[in-house]
Amino acid sequence: MPFSLIPRRVFDRYGDITVEYLKEQNITLLLSDLDFTLAAKSTRRPDQPLRDWIAGLSAAGIAFMIVSNNRSGTRVTEFCADLGVPYQGRAGKPSTKGLRAAMARTGAERTHTAMLGDKLLTDMLAANRAGVLALMVEPVGGAVTVWQKVLHGLQAPFKAVSRIRN
Repeated sequence: MPFSLIPRRVFDRYGDITVEYLKEQNITLLLSDLDFTLAAKSTRRPDQPLRDWIAGLSAAGIAFMIVSNNRSGTRVTEFCADLGVPYQGRAGKPSTKGLRAAMARTGAERTHTAMLGDKLLTDMLAANRAGVLALMVEPVGGAVTVWQKVLHGLQAPFKAVSRIRN
């Protein structure tokens, strides 16, 4: 699959991704990063808006799974258990192995799968390499550390290309 950092579409936040949009794209499985995509890394438990958004996906027949590179499974395990969703840990993004394993677990085809994330070098590259719809959000809580600010500054041109295409 192609080596591309450019997401198909950039949203301000996960809640801006509607069931209608996903249905228009023929998506039956939405994979998602956790840290800075759905919640700040320091957030231990999912909030009600996230619960409601995932419930809306489920009600529309769209499966949801978290795919995380997180090395310590404790936080992800607790977060996903509290949320009632499965997860694929140690995904190794930008490798496609975690995405492929998640699709195999649900029986979803890549043409009906989307990956949601906040980072080009892991989430979007993995999505594009796996041949799934690459959806990006601005990081929850914004860039905090110097490294995050540099990283997100470097991502700006790629996100701009995505916005021009749409």
